[in-house]
Amino acid sequence: MLSSSISPNAFRALLPEAIWLDAHHFEQARELSHESHESSSEAVQWQTYINALAFLGFTQWFNENMPAPASRSDQSMLAPSAANFIEGVCQFKVGEFKLCLIAVEHVLDEILQIPQRVILAPDLAAHFYIAIEVCQEEEQIVLRGFMRYDQLTQYLSQTDGQLTTEGCHPIPLSRFDPEPNRLLSYCRYLDAIAIPLPTPSIENVAAPSRLAELRESLQNTTTYLSQWLQDSIEEGWLAIETLIHPEAYLALNTRNSEVSIRKGKLLNLGVKLGQQTVALLVTINPEPEEKLNVLVQLHPTGGQRFLPPDIKIALLSKGGDPLQDVQARGQDNYIQLQPFKGSVGKRFSLEVSLFGRSVKEDFEL
Repeated sequence: MLSSSISPNAFRALLPEAIWLDAHHFEQARELSHESHESSSEAVQWQTYINALAFLGFTQWFNENMPAPASRSDQSMLAPSAANFIEGVCQFKVGEFKLCLIAVEHVLDEILQIPQRVILAPDLAAHFYIAIEVCQEEEQIVLRGFMRYDQLTQYLSQTDGQLTTEGCHPIPLSRFDPEPNRLLSYCRYLDAIAIPLPTPSIENVAAPSRLAELRESLQNTTTYLSQWLQDSIEEGWLAIETLIHPEAYLALNTRNSEVSIRKGKLLNLGVKLGQQTVALLVTINPEPEEKLNVLVQLHPTGGQRFLPPDIKIALLSKGGDPLQDVQARGQDNYIQLQPFKGSVGKRFSLEVSLFGRSVKEDFEL
């Protein structure tokens, strides 16, 4: 007799999450679709109806599986708010996270079509895109998987952002994470800033007379590393465990047992779709004679294990002359510069580049 090595729990993980719908779900969905698109075509109203069913079923599942911690006084932080049915999708918020439901009746060829605008437009982009199959006759919805924004845009950059004639990106369902409990963990424990979304351009948020002044102030931002010793950390620098893969964080902690201060910053290289994000990690250790030892690393983000091939980080002098650099190969899970030290007050820059785009950060020890 043949025996299987797959445990019941492992087999359960292979099955998509099915959520039963009740009569009140169908009634509410009809009301929502009528209120949202009363004057629209039948096709638009029908898609809104499908989206509403997906939203109502997902909300029920979320509330049943996401109890708020006893220490959290604001229970609403863990419950979806009212939905917006726009661009053929359903969007809503859970705490600080923006979620986008992509609801379909049938997933043809295991491909999901995501409208380009709900990925690129700053007001429509979401932290998580959730694929939901609505099975009306079976009176249920099926959670087919979810995808983080940074993972989605990285996939699009690798495939040249292929578009259909309807202005949608075809995304294979195999690229979606099929484990819904992982989505719950993200919403409960992850900081929303760890998944950066596109922001409006300076031209859209600043008056023309202020553009030059604002750009200059942004360009002249300097990070003062010696102030980290007094717990004075500039905005944008975060605890590294919120930025990099858990295994990389564990390995980093194992390798660095000495007393040190480590912080990370997300860098957006703006490649193709403007969403190739990596984490710049800086570790400092005080040395005798008021000197600092500095270690600089570059790590992937968004749950990725490897850096993009050919990405490079360089150490530049105060005058912009290159001092050292290192470039990623095929499967580097991080790269780092040779450690260096200097006296307090010494200035230098770090430049990260990929495909002709670069981001520079200025520092003073």
